[in-house]
Order: sequence, then structure tokens, then C-alpha cells
Amino acid sequence: MDALKQIAQSSMKENAPVVNVGDTVKVHVLITEGDKSRIQVFEGTVIAKKHGGISETFTVRRVAHGCGIERVFPVHSPAVSKVEIVRSGKVRRAKLYYLRDRVGKAAKVKEAIR
Repeated sequence: MDALKQIAQSSMKENAPVVNVGDTVKVHVLITEGDKSRIQVFEGTVIAKKHGGISETFTVRRVAHGCGIERVFPVHSPAVSKVEIVRSGKVRRAKLYYLRDRVGKAAKVKEAIR
């Protein structure tokens, strides 16, 4: 079991982003198309965090052209190059799945003053 922990520890990022549920973030993702690679920015609200350690993930939701899009990003993935926090959200829940049913201003999260 210690061997698995050592492998996982070596794969983890030293400066992993600290993302909280309710935050609006910009996730810079490395996209590979054929032999070319570029960085694409995905901006949205963090609606969930799962697991911990090497398998830690966070789910980001945005609405584009009237269609809700959710992506799950592994925190320690080399494809996630950078995570910028645009604004901090004030929420009282660990999972914001109720935002899926809301439209317009009702889907907004209050901003936390820090």
C-alpha cells in the first residue's frame, strides 16, 4: 500500500489550486488536436468537489447559448495548466446541483466579501 501512496504522491501537484464550491473560476485546459496543442479557457461556477488526494475533482458549470455545460476537472491533472478564481461565492451547501433547474438571475450565486 505504501508503494501506491508514493506513486500518487509523486504525481500530485505541489501548488494545487484551492477552489471552493460557489466560486466562479477560469480553468485553462490543454487541448490536443492532432499534432497541435493549445490552451482553452473554460469559465463557470464550481458546483461540486469530490474525493481527495490524487483523485480529487471539481465540477464547473456554465451556460452557453442557452445550453448548460458541465465539465469535471481533475485537480492534479497535467492537462489543467492553471485555475484562476474570478470571484468567490457565498453558499451554504457542499453541492450546488439545484442550479441545474434554475434559469437567468435565479441561477446566480451571491458573492462573498473577503
